[in-house]
Amino acid sequence: MQKYILTLLLATLSFSIFAQENYFQQKLTYNIDVTLNDKNKSLKGSETITYKNNSPSTLDFIWFHIWPNAYKSESTALFKQIRNDTSRKEKLKNVTYGSIDGLNFKVNGKAAKTEAHPNPEYIDIIKVLLPNPLKSGDSISISTDFNVQLPSYFSRSGYADTEFMVTQWYPKPAVFDRNGWHEFPYLDMGEFYSEYADYKVNITLPSAYVVGATGTLQNADELKAYKAIGSKNTANRNNQPVIYSPTQKSATKTLTYSISNVPDFAWFADKDLVIQYDTVQLASGKVIDAFSYYHNKKNTLWVNSIDYIKDATKKYSQWIGEYEYPVVQAIEGPKNNASGGMEYPTITLITSPDAKKETLDGVITHEVGHNWFMSMLGSNERIHTWQDEGFNTFYQFRYEAEKYKSNSIFGDAIPEKIKALPTDQFLASIYGALSNVPMESAIETPAADFKTSEEYGLISYAKTALWLYLLQSQIGKEKFDKAFQDYFKDWKNKHPTPADFKASMEKSLGVNLDKYFALLNQKGKF
Repeated sequence: MQKYILTLLLATLSFSIFAQENYFQQKLTYNIDVTLNDKNKSLKGSETITYKNNSPSTLDFIWFHIWPNAYKSESTALFKQIRNDTSRKEKLKNVTYGSIDGLNFKVNGKAAKTEAHPNPEYIDIIKVLLPNPLKSGDSISISTDFNVQLPSYFSRSGYADTEFMVTQWYPKPAVFDRNGWHEFPYLDMGEFYSEYADYKVNITLPSAYVVGATGTLQNADELKAYKAIGSKNTANRNNQPVIYSPTQKSATKTLTYSISNVPDFAWFADKDLVIQYDTVQLASGKVIDAFSYYHNKKNTLWVNSIDYIKDATKKYSQWIGEYEYPVVQAIEGPKNNASGGMEYPTITLITSPDAKKETLDGVITHEVGHNWFMSMLGSNERIHTWQDEGFNTFYQFRYEAEKYKSNSIFGDAIPEKIKALPTDQFLASIYGALSNVPMESAIETPAADFKTSEEYGLISYAKTALWLYLLQSQIGKEKFDKAFQDYFKDWKNKHPTPADFKASMEKSLGVNLDKYFALLNQKGKF
């Protein structure tokens, strides 16, 4: 694998352009119906997927992620990874397990056989055998029912108190790209790689719940209520907030969400959430909806969270490329969970304590920023984590420096004399200090290969941000920004590899970047 990655990184510009010409990606459309049973913490659902094979290959099977099974027993790859990491194993105290069953795959209406993954730890991956080969350019319809028992919340998905975090919850085809299939198990340390798809999702649940989900809410009355309540709470944040009450008298409601061309779908539900609503107008004149959902508690810094969502969306749109979606949202997750947050298209879960505004703003900005690095630029986060987390951290550092003269790595340790510097000099000091922090692993290390979560975070986030800063310092901020914006235009809604990023930057800058990209494989300090 390392030899293969190095070959990609050192590929010539002409090779990378050739790869772009031969690029393909599969096209998926989901129709999902799901019902939440909030008493026994379970889901009952069904889905139909239209799968178009845009590859030059004929497919005889499709690998599916059935990630709720990662939470099923102590023998899964998820549990083994957490238990082997001393910094994370405390998360597994008093957990309840989760699972998925009731699968009955059909392809174009015909029952399809399935096979388990040969690795016994990977019970969250299943091979669906196609009754007939799927030729290049053809489409099939794949359907299945499914039942999910949600785990207690300890790794992204599950329930805590009255709140539900419904993520990694539906059967999902693995990515098939230029390098073949990317079926891999769910892990706590290491994120995702997903096909772009259009989604229509019907969610049935008790009427008292407030829901935040990927995409646009299609129920006019419910959306109107969210906006009316949210606008009042945004305008009167120092007063007692207005709390949502059901728009209909029935015991349950069905909410429909739709979104096009995103790599995933997640939803969150809780009672008595405070809703904030506003709009964000981008430089082009485009106006998008912004929602914040948070717990109703005294003296919470979340009263200004809608501003942080708006500011992050504006800044990233200015620096990288315009926000593509019609809505942007953040929701407060379980209390006292200091894991930071977790991003999904158009919505992010925030679980970091709101100790001070700079901290909360920084976390929200980072997670909102993943709409660019994960969603609009869909790199393989499991293998090339730095293309997601590192790029995002680089822009988060810029945001924190411009707005607060703060930095999420160094926090309160920054001397006042450094904070008094102009923004460019402040950032130079931050990166100068960061360059002296021991960072042994190479940036180009697959997520699952890091020994600890601390090393994973330090390298994938901070060391990559430092690497980008070195590149920016060499070529100049204005040229760097223009080249990065070109990269975004070249690869928006696609799956760029490191070689694609290198080729795009070289094309824009007109220079050879072999020297800088070789640093991705360098251990220790630069």
